[in-house]
Amino acid sequence: MTNKNSLQRRLGIGLTLGVTLLWLFGVAASGLVAQHEMNEVFDSALEETAQRILPLAVTDILNRENGTGNLTAPALKEHDEYLTYLVRDGQGNLLLQSHDADISVFGALPQEGFSNTSTHRIYGASAVSDTLYIEVAEPLNHRHEAALEAGLALLTPLIFLIPISLLGVWWIVRRSLRQVVEFQRSIESRGAGDLSPVEGNQLPTEFEPIAVAVNRLLERLHRALETERSFTANSAHELRTPLATALAKVQRLKHQIHSDALKCNVAEVEVALRSLSTLSEKLLELAKAEGGGAIAQRPHNLAPILAMIVTDFEHRIPGRIVLTLPEGEVNSFLDPDAFAILVRNLIENAIKHGASQEPVEINLSADGTLRICNGGKVVPADQLVQLRNRFARSKTNADGSGLGLAIAEAIAAGANICLHLHSPATGRQNGFEAVLNVAVAR
Repeated sequence: MTNKNSLQRRLGIGLTLGVTLLWLFGVAASGLVAQHEMNEVFDSALEETAQRILPLAVTDILNRENGTGNLTAPALKEHDEYLTYLVRDGQGNLLLQSHDADISVFGALPQEGFSNTSTHRIYGASAVSDTLYIEVAEPLNHRHEAALEAGLALLTPLIFLIPISLLGVWWIVRRSLRQVVEFQRSIESRGAGDLSPVEGNQLPTEFEPIAVAVNRLLERLHRALETERSFTANSAHELRTPLATALAKVQRLKHQIHSDALKCNVAEVEVALRSLSTLSEKLLELAKAEGGGAIAQRPHNLAPILAMIVTDFEHRIPGRIVLTLPEGEVNSFLDPDAFAILVRNLIENAIKHGASQEPVEINLSADGTLRICNGGKVVPADQLVQLRNRFARSKTNADGSGLGLAIAEAIAAGANICLHLHSPATGRQNGFEAVLNVAVAR
Protein backbone atom coordinates (compact mmCIF):
# COMPACT_ATOMS: atom_id res chain seq x y z
CA MET A 1 0.00 0.00 0.00
CA THR A 2 2.92 2.31 -0.50
CA ASN A 3 2.33 3.02 -4.19
CA LYS A 4 0.51 5.99 -5.70
CA ASN A 5 -2.86 4.15 -5.54
CA SER A 6 -2.51 3.28 -1.86
CA LEU A 7 -5.84 3.52 -0.03
CA GLN A 8 -4.03 4.64 3.10
CA ARG A 9 -2.25 7.40 1.21
CA ARG A 10 -5.39 8.56 -0.57
CA LEU A 11 -7.43 8.64 2.66
CA GLY A 12 -4.66 10.46 4.53
CA ILE A 13 -4.17 13.12 1.88
CA GLY A 14 -7.90 13.47 1.16
CA LEU A 15 -8.92 13.83 4.80
CA THR A 16 -6.06 16.21 5.54
CA LEU A 17 -6.95 18.41 2.58
CA GLY A 18 -10.60 18.26 3.56
CA VAL A 19 -9.89 19.29 7.15
CA THR A 20 -7.57 22.06 5.96
CA LEU A 21 -10.15 23.43 3.52
CA LEU A 22 -12.84 23.32 6.21
CA TRP A 23 -10.55 25.21 8.58
CA LEU A 24 -9.82 27.83 5.91
CA PHE A 25 -13.51 28.13 5.07
CA GLY A 26 -14.31 28.54 8.76
CA VAL A 27 -11.62 31.18 9.17
CA ALA A 28 -12.89 33.06 6.10
CA ALA A 29 -16.48 32.96 7.37
CA SER A 30 -15.36 34.02 10.84
CA GLY A 31 -13.31 36.85 9.32
CA LEU A 32 -16.30 38.16 7.38
CA VAL A 33 -18.51 38.02 10.47
CA ALA A 34 -15.82 39.71 12.56
CA GLN A 35 -15.37 42.41 9.92
CA HIS A 36 -19.12 43.07 9.83
CA GLU A 37 -19.29 43.33 13.62
CA MET A 38 -16.23 45.58 13.74
CA ASN A 39 -17.80 47.88 11.15
CA GLU A 40 -20.87 48.15 13.33
CA VAL A 41 -18.71 48.97 16.35
CA PHE A 42 -16.70 51.56 14.41
CA ASP A 43 -19.89 53.15 13.04
CA SER A 44 -21.31 53.29 16.54
CA ALA A 45 -18.08 54.93 17.73
CA LEU A 46 -18.33 57.52 14.94
CA GLU A 47 -21.92 58.29 15.82
CA GLU A 48 -21.21 58.41 19.55
CA THR A 49 -18.20 60.70 19.00
CA ALA A 50 -20.30 63.10 16.94
CA GLN A 51 -23.08 63.12 19.55
CA ARG A 52 -20.58 63.83 22.34
CA ILE A 53 -18.58 66.54 20.57
CA LEU A 54 -21.49 68.39 18.93
CA PRO A 55 -22.99 69.95 22.15
CA LEU A 56 -19.54 71.10 23.27
CA ALA A 57 -18.77 72.56 19.87
CA VAL A 58 -22.13 74.38 19.75
CA THR A 59 -21.55 75.88 23.18
CA ASP A 60 -18.05 77.00 22.22
CA ILE A 61 -19.24 78.59 18.96
CA LEU A 62 -22.23 80.38 20.52
CA ASN A 63 -20.10 81.79 23.34
CA ARG A 64 -17.58 83.37 21.01
CA GLU A 65 -17.41 87.15 21.18
CA ASN A 66 -18.20 88.98 17.94
CA GLY A 67 -18.16 85.63 16.10
CA THR A 68 -14.41 85.28 16.45
CA GLY A 69 -12.48 82.47 18.03
CA ASN A 70 -10.02 79.70 17.43
CA LEU A 71 -11.16 77.56 14.48
CA THR A 72 -8.92 74.66 15.51
CA ALA A 73 -9.57 72.76 18.73
CA PRO A 74 -6.40 72.76 20.79
CA ALA A 75 -4.66 69.46 21.57
CA LEU A 76 -3.37 68.77 25.05
CA LYS A 77 -0.36 67.02 23.48
CA GLU A 78 0.74 65.90 20.05
CA HIS A 79 -0.82 62.63 18.96
CA ASP A 80 -2.21 60.86 15.90
CA GLU A 81 -5.95 61.00 15.51
CA TYR A 82 -7.96 58.11 14.11
CA LEU A 83 -11.08 60.27 14.26
CA THR A 84 -11.09 63.85 12.93
CA TYR A 85 -14.02 66.25 12.73
CA LEU A 86 -15.27 69.51 11.25
CA VAL A 87 -18.05 71.83 12.50
CA ARG A 88 -19.59 73.93 9.73
CA ASP A 89 -22.70 75.93 9.05
CA GLY A 90 -25.24 75.08 6.37
CA GLN A 91 -23.23 76.93 3.66
CA GLY A 92 -20.09 74.92 4.44
CA ASN A 93 -18.25 77.70 6.31
CA LEU A 94 -15.74 76.24 8.75
CA LEU A 95 -16.48 77.00 12.37
CA LEU A 96 -14.34 74.47 14.23
CA GLN A 97 -12.05 71.54 13.42
CA SER A 98 -9.92 69.01 15.25
CA HIS A 99 -6.24 69.81 15.31
CA ASP A 100 -5.30 67.05 12.80
CA ALA A 101 -8.29 67.31 10.46
CA ASP A 102 -7.80 67.34 6.67
CA ILE A 103 -10.48 69.55 5.12
CA SER A 104 -10.04 67.95 1.70
CA VAL A 105 -11.40 64.65 3.06
CA PHE A 106 -14.85 66.19 3.63
CA GLY A 107 -17.38 67.31 1.04
CA ALA A 108 -18.07 70.89 0.00
CA LEU A 109 -21.33 70.95 1.97
CA PRO A 110 -22.04 69.08 5.18
CA GLN A 111 -24.56 66.23 5.22
CA GLU A 112 -26.15 64.08 7.86
CA GLY A 113 -25.79 60.33 8.26
CA PHE A 114 -23.09 57.92 7.07
CA SER A 115 -21.19 58.32 3.81
CA ASN A 116 -17.99 56.98 2.26
CA THR A 117 -15.16 58.47 0.28
CA SER A 118 -12.32 56.60 -1.31
CA THR A 119 -10.30 56.90 1.89
CA HIS A 120 -12.66 57.66 4.81
CA ARG A 121 -15.93 56.73 6.49
CA ILE A 122 -17.84 59.88 7.52
CA TYR A 123 -20.77 60.46 9.87
CA GLY A 124 -22.63 63.78 10.01
CA ALA A 125 -25.11 65.24 12.54
CA SER A 126 -26.85 68.62 12.89
CA ALA A 127 -27.94 70.92 15.73
CA VAL A 128 -29.59 74.31 16.34
CA SER A 129 -32.34 73.79 13.79
CA ASP A 130 -29.96 72.40 11.17
CA THR A 131 -27.74 75.48 11.22
CA LEU A 132 -24.68 73.80 12.63
CA TYR A 133 -23.26 70.50 11.36
CA ILE A 134 -20.54 68.21 12.66
CA GLU A 135 -18.86 65.56 10.51
CA VAL A 136 -16.54 62.92 12.02
CA ALA A 137 -14.22 61.04 9.65
CA GLU A 138 -12.35 57.77 10.18
CA PRO A 139 -9.69 56.41 7.74
CA LEU A 140 -10.81 53.20 5.99
CA ASN A 141 -7.28 51.77 6.19
CA HIS A 142 -7.74 51.77 9.98
CA ARG A 143 -10.67 49.41 9.56
CA HIS A 144 -8.79 47.34 7.00
CA GLU A 145 -5.85 47.03 9.36
CA ALA A 146 -8.12 45.92 12.18
CA ALA A 147 -9.81 43.36 9.91
CA LEU A 148 -6.42 42.07 8.76
CA GLU A 149 -5.18 41.69 12.31
CA ALA A 150 -8.36 39.83 13.25
CA GLY A 151 -7.93 37.51 10.25
CA LEU A 152 -4.31 36.82 11.14
CA ALA A 153 -5.37 36.11 14.71
CA LEU A 154 -7.76 33.49 13.35
CA LEU A 155 -5.22 32.05 10.88
CA THR A 156 -2.31 31.81 13.30
CA PRO A 157 -3.67 28.77 15.19
CA LEU A 158 -3.87 26.91 11.84
CA ILE A 159 -0.07 26.93 11.66
CA PHE A 160 -0.18 24.49 14.57
CA LEU A 161 -3.57 22.90 14.00
CA ILE A 162 -2.95 21.79 10.39
CA PRO A 163 0.20 19.71 11.22
CA ILE A 164 -1.56 18.31 14.28
CA SER A 165 -4.58 17.46 12.14
CA LEU A 166 -2.30 15.86 9.55
CA LEU A 167 -0.62 13.67 12.14
CA GLY A 168 -3.96 12.83 13.73
CA VAL A 169 -5.53 11.86 10.41
CA TRP A 170 -2.56 9.70 9.42
CA TRP A 171 -2.55 8.01 12.83
CA ILE A 172 -6.28 7.26 12.66
CA VAL A 173 -6.05 6.04 9.06
CA ARG A 174 -3.05 3.81 9.80
CA ARG A 175 -4.71 2.42 12.90
CA SER A 176 -8.00 1.83 11.07
CA LEU A 177 -6.30 0.12 8.11
CA ARG A 178 -3.73 -1.80 10.16
CA GLN A 179 -5.52 -5.12 9.68
CA VAL A 180 -5.92 -4.40 5.97
CA VAL A 181 -2.18 -3.72 5.66
CA GLU A 182 -1.37 -6.93 7.53
CA PHE A 183 -3.74 -8.79 5.21
CA GLN A 184 -1.92 -7.29 2.23
CA ARG A 185 1.52 -8.21 3.61
CA SER A 186 0.43 -11.76 4.41
CA ILE A 187 -0.52 -12.19 0.74
CA GLU A 188 2.62 -10.47 -0.58
CA SER A 189 4.96 -12.54 1.59
CA ARG A 190 3.59 -15.85 0.35
CA GLY A 191 5.58 -18.00 -1.97
CA ALA A 192 4.16 -19.23 -5.23
CA GLY A 193 3.43 -22.63 -3.72
CA ASP A 194 1.69 -21.42 -0.56
CA LEU A 195 -2.05 -21.81 -1.10
CA SER A 196 -3.11 -22.01 2.55
CA PRO A 197 -6.08 -19.83 3.65
CA VAL A 198 -5.40 -16.19 4.47
CA GLU A 199 -6.27 -14.99 7.96
CA GLY A 200 -8.93 -12.28 7.67
CA ASN A 201 -10.89 -12.52 10.93
CA GLN A 202 -9.91 -9.04 12.15
CA LEU A 203 -10.54 -7.22 8.88
CA PRO A 204 -13.08 -4.37 8.74
CA THR A 205 -16.53 -5.43 7.62
CA GLU A 206 -16.05 -3.85 4.20
CA PHE A 207 -13.01 -6.05 3.50
CA GLU A 208 -14.27 -9.37 4.88
CA PRO A 209 -15.89 -10.40 1.55
CA ILE A 210 -12.51 -9.90 -0.14
CA ALA A 211 -10.80 -12.27 2.30
CA VAL A 212 -13.57 -14.83 1.86
CA ALA A 213 -13.34 -14.58 -1.93
CA VAL A 214 -9.54 -14.88 -1.86
CA ASN A 215 -9.68 -17.97 0.36
CA ARG A 216 -12.29 -19.57 -1.87
CA LEU A 217 -10.13 -18.89 -4.90
CA LEU A 218 -7.06 -20.30 -3.15
CA GLU A 219 -9.00 -23.40 -2.17
CA ARG A 220 -10.21 -23.98 -5.74
CA LEU A 221 -6.72 -23.37 -7.10
CA HIS A 222 -5.24 -25.74 -4.52
CA ARG A 223 -7.68 -28.48 -5.49
CA ALA A 224 -6.99 -27.96 -9.19
CA LEU A 225 -3.22 -28.03 -8.72
CA GLU A 226 -3.36 -31.04 -6.42
CA THR A 227 -5.45 -32.88 -8.98
CA GLU A 228 -2.98 -32.05 -11.72
CA ARG A 229 0.07 -32.93 -9.63
CA SER A 230 -1.50 -36.14 -8.40
CA PHE A 231 -2.34 -37.18 -11.94
CA THR A 232 1.16 -36.33 -13.18
CA ALA A 233 2.90 -38.09 -10.29
CA ASN A 234 0.69 -41.17 -10.39
CA SER A 235 0.96 -41.42 -14.16
CA ALA A 236 4.74 -41.13 -14.08
CA HIS A 237 5.01 -43.58 -11.18
CA GLU A 238 2.71 -46.14 -12.74
CA LEU A 239 4.57 -45.95 -16.04
CA ARG A 240 7.98 -46.68 -14.52
CA THR A 241 7.40 -50.38 -13.85
CA PRO A 242 5.82 -51.35 -17.19
CA LEU A 243 8.38 -49.28 -19.06
CA ALA A 244 11.24 -50.92 -17.21
CA THR A 245 9.71 -54.36 -17.89
CA ALA A 246 9.19 -53.58 -21.57
CA LEU A 247 12.73 -52.25 -21.86
CA ALA A 248 14.18 -55.39 -20.27
CA LYS A 249 12.22 -57.63 -22.62
CA VAL A 250 13.31 -55.61 -25.66
CA GLN A 251 16.95 -55.84 -24.58
CA ARG A 252 16.60 -59.59 -24.08
CA LEU A 253 14.93 -59.92 -27.46
CA LYS A 254 17.71 -57.99 -29.13
CA HIS A 255 20.24 -60.57 -27.94
CA GLN A 256 18.13 -63.49 -29.10
CA ILE A 257 17.59 -62.47 -32.72
CA HIS A 258 20.27 -62.80 -35.42
CA SER A 259 18.85 -60.70 -38.25
CA ASP A 260 20.63 -57.37 -38.52
CA ALA A 261 17.55 -55.61 -39.90
CA LEU A 262 15.43 -56.94 -37.06
CA LYS A 263 18.07 -55.97 -34.53
CA CYS A 264 17.98 -52.42 -35.91
CA ASN A 265 14.24 -52.27 -35.47
CA VAL A 266 14.47 -53.61 -31.93
CA ALA A 267 17.15 -51.03 -31.13
CA GLU A 268 14.81 -48.26 -32.26
CA VAL A 269 12.13 -49.62 -29.96
CA GLU A 270 14.68 -49.68 -27.13
CA VAL A 271 15.55 -46.02 -27.73
CA ALA A 272 11.87 -45.09 -27.72
CA LEU A 273 11.30 -46.94 -24.44
CA ARG A 274 14.32 -45.25 -22.85
CA SER A 275 12.94 -41.88 -23.95
CA LEU A 276 9.59 -42.71 -22.41
CA SER A 277 11.27 -43.83 -19.21
CA THR A 278 13.24 -40.57 -19.05
CA LEU A 279 10.06 -38.60 -19.72
CA SER A 280 8.24 -40.37 -16.87
CA GLU A 281 11.15 -39.54 -14.53
CA LYS A 282 11.01 -35.88 -15.57
CA LEU A 283 7.25 -35.75 -15.08
CA LEU A 284 7.69 -37.17 -11.59
CA GLU A 285 10.35 -34.53 -10.83
CA LEU A 286 8.06 -31.80 -12.19
CA ALA A 287 5.23 -32.99 -9.95
CA LYS A 288 7.57 -32.85 -6.95
CA ALA A 289 8.85 -29.41 -7.96
CA GLU A 290 5.35 -27.96 -8.30
CA GLY A 291 4.09 -29.67 -5.18
CA GLY A 292 5.90 -27.31 -2.83
CA GLY A 293 8.47 -28.32 -0.25
CA ALA A 294 11.26 -26.26 -1.82
CA ILE A 295 12.00 -24.55 1.51
CA ALA A 296 13.61 -26.40 4.43
CA GLN A 297 13.02 -25.71 8.11
CA ARG A 298 16.70 -24.84 8.68
CA PRO A 299 19.57 -23.77 6.43
CA HIS A 300 21.84 -26.37 4.82
CA ASN A 301 25.29 -26.15 3.30
CA LEU A 302 24.71 -26.74 -0.42
CA ALA A 303 28.34 -26.83 -1.54
CA PRO A 304 28.89 -30.56 -0.70
CA ILE A 305 25.62 -31.47 -2.43
CA LEU A 306 26.73 -29.68 -5.60
CA ALA A 307 30.13 -31.40 -5.45
CA MET A 308 28.46 -34.81 -5.09
CA ILE A 309 26.16 -34.22 -8.07
CA VAL A 310 29.06 -33.03 -10.25
CA THR A 311 31.06 -36.14 -9.26
CA ASP A 312 28.17 -38.31 -10.43
CA PHE A 313 28.20 -36.59 -13.83
CA GLU A 314 32.00 -36.84 -14.02
CA HIS A 315 31.74 -40.64 -13.96
CA ARG A 316 29.61 -40.50 -17.11
CA ILE A 317 31.43 -37.70 -18.97
CA PRO A 318 34.91 -37.38 -17.49
CA GLY A 319 36.71 -34.10 -18.03
CA ARG A 320 33.67 -32.29 -19.36
CA ILE A 321 32.72 -30.33 -16.20
CA VAL A 322 34.77 -27.56 -14.56
CA LEU A 323 33.58 -26.95 -10.98
CA THR A 324 34.51 -23.95 -8.81
CA LEU A 325 33.45 -23.97 -5.13
CA PRO A 326 34.05 -21.39 -2.39
CA GLU A 327 36.30 -22.19 0.54
CA GLY A 328 33.57 -21.69 3.13
CA GLU A 329 30.02 -22.92 3.47
CA VAL A 330 27.11 -21.73 1.35
CA ASN A 331 24.08 -22.03 3.61
CA SER A 332 20.55 -21.75 2.27
CA PHE A 333 16.98 -22.57 3.25
CA LEU A 334 16.55 -24.26 -0.13
CA ASP A 335 15.63 -27.90 0.48
CA PRO A 336 18.63 -30.18 -0.33
CA ASP A 337 16.50 -32.60 -2.39
CA ALA A 338 14.94 -29.73 -4.33
CA PHE A 339 18.40 -28.23 -4.87
CA ALA A 340 19.68 -31.57 -6.17
CA ILE A 341 16.82 -31.84 -8.67
CA LEU A 342 17.31 -28.23 -9.79
CA VAL A 343 21.08 -28.61 -10.30
CA ARG A 344 20.77 -31.97 -12.07
CA ASN A 345 18.35 -30.53 -14.59
CA LEU A 346 20.47 -27.44 -15.24
CA ILE A 347 23.64 -29.55 -15.70
CA GLU A 348 21.85 -32.06 -17.94
CA ASN A 349 20.54 -29.16 -20.02
CA ALA A 350 24.06 -27.72 -20.34
CA ILE A 351 25.57 -31.10 -21.31
CA LYS A 352 22.89 -32.02 -23.85
CA HIS A 353 22.58 -28.67 -25.61
CA GLY A 354 26.12 -27.30 -25.13
CA ALA A 355 28.98 -27.72 -27.56
CA SER A 356 30.58 -31.12 -26.89
CA GLN A 357 34.12 -29.78 -27.39
CA GLU A 358 33.66 -27.05 -24.75
CA PRO A 359 33.46 -27.63 -20.97
CA VAL A 360 30.45 -26.98 -18.77
CA GLU A 361 31.51 -24.38 -16.22
CA ILE A 362 29.82 -24.53 -12.80
CA ASN A 363 30.61 -21.81 -10.27
CA LEU A 364 29.17 -21.43 -6.78
CA SER A 365 30.33 -18.22 -5.08
CA ALA A 366 30.45 -17.48 -1.37
CA ASP A 367 27.38 -15.20 -1.61
CA GLY A 368 25.28 -18.10 -2.94
CA THR A 369 25.32 -17.19 -6.64
CA LEU A 370 25.28 -20.33 -8.80
CA ARG A 371 26.32 -20.06 -12.46
CA ILE A 372 26.12 -22.92 -14.94
CA CYS A 373 27.55 -22.02 -18.33
CA ASN A 374 28.08 -23.99 -21.53
CA GLY A 375 29.30 -23.24 -25.03
CA GLY A 376 27.29 -23.52 -28.20
CA LYS A 377 25.13 -21.46 -30.47
CA VAL A 378 23.33 -18.36 -29.23
CA VAL A 379 19.67 -18.93 -28.39
CA PRO A 380 17.47 -16.19 -29.93
CA ALA A 381 15.77 -13.89 -27.46
CA ASP A 382 12.24 -14.97 -28.44
CA GLN A 383 13.12 -18.63 -27.87
CA LEU A 384 14.95 -17.84 -24.64
CA VAL A 385 11.75 -16.46 -23.11
CA GLN A 386 9.83 -19.65 -23.98
CA LEU A 387 12.40 -22.10 -22.56
CA ARG A 388 10.89 -21.87 -19.06
CA ASN A 389 7.63 -23.38 -20.29
CA ARG A 390 6.87 -27.09 -20.25
CA PHE A 391 7.98 -29.06 -23.30
CA ALA A 392 9.52 -25.91 -24.81
CA ARG A 393 12.80 -26.47 -26.65
CA SER A 394 15.12 -24.37 -28.75
CA LYS A 395 16.07 -25.44 -32.24
CA THR A 396 18.49 -28.28 -31.52
CA ASN A 397 19.16 -31.85 -32.58
CA ALA A 398 19.89 -33.01 -29.03
CA ASP A 399 17.55 -35.44 -27.30
CA GLY A 400 15.35 -34.10 -24.53
CA SER A 401 11.83 -33.72 -23.20
CA GLY A 402 11.74 -29.95 -22.84
CA LEU A 403 11.08 -30.23 -19.09
CA GLY A 404 14.51 -29.56 -17.56
CA LEU A 405 14.30 -25.77 -17.37
CA ALA A 406 10.58 -25.94 -16.47
CA ILE A 407 11.49 -28.11 -13.45
CA ALA A 408 14.30 -25.73 -12.46
CA GLU A 409 11.97 -22.72 -12.83
CA ALA A 410 9.27 -24.41 -10.69
CA ILE A 411 11.75 -25.11 -7.87
CA ALA A 412 13.22 -21.60 -8.05
CA ALA A 413 9.75 -20.02 -7.96
CA GLY A 414 8.75 -22.20 -4.99
CA ALA A 415 11.82 -20.92 -3.09
CA ASN A 416 11.31 -17.26 -4.15
CA ILE A 417 14.48 -17.37 -6.25
CA CYS A 418 14.78 -15.69 -9.61
CA LEU A 419 16.28 -17.91 -12.32
CA HIS A 420 18.08 -15.84 -14.96
CA LEU A 421 18.81 -17.26 -18.40
CA HIS A 422 21.39 -15.57 -20.65
CA SER A 423 22.46 -16.26 -24.22
CA PRO A 424 25.16 -15.49 -25.07
CA ALA A 425 26.72 -16.23 -21.71
CA THR A 426 28.11 -13.37 -19.64
CA GLY A 427 31.47 -12.22 -20.99
CA ARG A 428 31.24 -14.46 -24.05
CA GLN A 429 30.09 -14.22 -27.64
CA ASN A 430 28.21 -17.52 -27.61
CA GLY A 431 26.87 -20.14 -25.27
CA PHE A 432 24.11 -20.32 -22.67
CA GLU A 433 24.11 -19.46 -18.97
CA ALA A 434 21.75 -20.07 -16.05
CA VAL A 435 22.22 -17.90 -12.93
CA LEU A 436 20.42 -17.96 -9.58
CA ASN A 437 21.21 -17.05 -5.99
CA VAL A 438 20.39 -19.89 -3.61
CA ALA A 439 21.16 -17.80 -0.52
CA VAL A 440 17.98 -15.72 -0.92
CA ALA A 441 15.65 -18.74 -0.70
CA ARG A 442 12.89 -18.10 1.83
